[in-house]
Amino acid sequence: MNLEWRSSKDFWAGVMLLGIGLFAAGIARSYPFGTTFRMGPGYFPSVLGGILILFGVVIMAKGLRRPEQIAGAWSLRALLVLPVALILFGLLIDRAGFVPALAVLVFGSAAAGPEFHWGEVLLLTAGLTLLSVAVFIWGLGLPYQLFTLF
Repeated sequence: MNLEWRSSKDFWAGVMLLGIGLFAAGIARSYPFGTTFRMGPGYFPSVLGGILILFGVVIMAKGLRRPEQIAGAWSLRALLVLPVALILFGLLIDRAGFVPALAVLVFGSAAAGPEFHWGEVLLLTAGLTLLSVAVFIWGLGLPYQLFTLF
């Protein structure tokens, strides 16, 4: 019996997307759906969940047809630094403002990778923060303070 699918990265990526899609669609069932022109609170999570389910099934099928093996080992640094960066973003967005929270998130995410270069990461942090401020704060008008005092 061929068990190559157990270490197929596409198969497990499809399982993850399928699980997230089922979870989103399940949660959305308790909200009114609405119509395309008058969307209810359950519309977006239902549609997004359906798209994730579809992608998950397609990617799982691809992984079963041509299993590409998972290469490499787990990165302990990434497993530790990424959740910390996300938690700090959540804590800082209200306490320090959008700019410091996003800078910590981008910098921490880049620090989790194996190829960390200070100059590149600082430019990436500044560029993504500026772009995010332009799109989300100025463009979409999201109600976040750029900087706040604790």
